[in-house]
Amino acid sequence: MKEAQETPDVSDRSGAQASLIRRVMSGSWLVSVLAVVVALVVGSVLIAISNPNVQTAAGYFFARPVDTFAALWSAVGDAYEAMLRGAVFDWKASSTARMWRPITETLTNSVPLIFAGLGVAVGFRAGLFNIGAQGQVVLGAIFGSYVGFAWHLPPVIHLLAAMCGAALGGALWSGIAGILKAKTGANEVITTIMLNSIAGLLIGYVLTRPSFIGEGNTNPKSMPVLETAMYPRLLGDSFRVHFGFIAALAAALFVWWLLERSTIGFEFRATGLNPAAARTAGISVEKVTTLVMIVSGALCGLAGSAPALGTERYLTTGIAASIGFDAITVALLGKSRPLGTVLAGLLFGALKAGGAIMQTATQTPIDIVLVIQSTIVLFIAAPPLVRAIFRLPEPLPHSRIAKKEVAA
Repeated sequence: MKEAQETPDVSDRSGAQASLIRRVMSGSWLVSVLAVVVALVVGSVLIAISNPNVQTAAGYFFARPVDTFAALWSAVGDAYEAMLRGAVFDWKASSTARMWRPITETLTNSVPLIFAGLGVAVGFRAGLFNIGAQGQVVLGAIFGSYVGFAWHLPPVIHLLAAMCGAALGGALWSGIAGILKAKTGANEVITTIMLNSIAGLLIGYVLTRPSFIGEGNTNPKSMPVLETAMYPRLLGDSFRVHFGFIAALAAALFVWWLLERSTIGFEFRATGLNPAAARTAGISVEKVTTLVMIVSGALCGLAGSAPALGTERYLTTGIAASIGFDAITVALLGKSRPLGTVLAGLLFGALKAGGAIMQTATQTPIDIVLVIQSTIVLFIAAPPLVRAIFRLPEPLPHSRIAKKEVAA
């Protein structure tokens, strides 16, 4: 009797969680674009406030207001111009290779964000908050790098094995949260956050083991990945962009097929729209929950392969950076759709590439890029706020959105 009473509560919580995710993703693509615009405006204000020339001109604003506006225009214009030069094309560079290097850096930075963003997006489409992408990226990097330097295989096979190892590491780590959710109803937000902390401690531990760092070495850095397991450079050694970008695009195509054309993908979406109705229709919500977390974790694990096999090519405690957390923003901005996630990943890759040049060329604090990203999250998570600012009409009711998605 007690179990019968507890089951509906868990189902109600799952349904409420799925409804919350639908609300967050209910905004149109126009809302996403306007959220980015508002974030850039907020960034402009912060650039102006932090600029010493603007501060000086503002001191005598009433005497010569034109000087203040000129300083504002110069500060904001120079900062965003430097960001554009660092992210897309540097027309002031001294050579052709340096002119085109910024766009290749944007592509390189986007690889782990696209992989992890797709992983988080799969969870969102199924009504699950996979907040553990960071830990899954770490496990993917651990498994992928170990296969990369410890195994000796032929070139193509070795790279595929290392990629599979990275996917396996992420899948195993997220599978723990999936099984706990399916079997006990444990909230995946809590379990994945806890697993993030454990992953951070785990990578610190493995980097003390001789099997990772080598005999007699005390430096917390793994042995280098063998050349046969590295992502090959797409444009030669002059540019860092590697085959991982092609793999990320292939992963986006796979996720599109999985969610839009496969039977299991329909079960994922149906469970995300209404878990109770999906269970009534004969779908095993427990099985779907476990599979969703495994697929999500595998994609996040592949994100860990980008630095481990592509850019850094060895394992360190900071190899995951903030990829897993940024991936949540990427999935939200992309409306949890493969194409949108790819575009959002490219945008965040551009912000990262351009932010460094912006700081170097104009002494603008790079933290402003973080503020822009955070502001995007704020407005994406609150579509009514964006609609209120730009006086946009209200979207379709959630019930009609659900019917359109199932019909699609």
